[in-house]
Amino acid sequence: MKRLLTALIALVAVSSLLTGCGQKGPLYLPDEDQPAAEHTH
Repeated sequence: MKRLLTALIALVAVSSLLTGCGQKGPLYLPDEDQPAAEHTH
């Protein structure tokens, strides 16, 4: 039972690492003629 629980936790951790970061979709460069959007942090 402990081995199954460990495998399940490892599977959840790996899948969350693979899907949890970054922009979804293809990478692109912004158009040069459009002004860059200002970010307020």
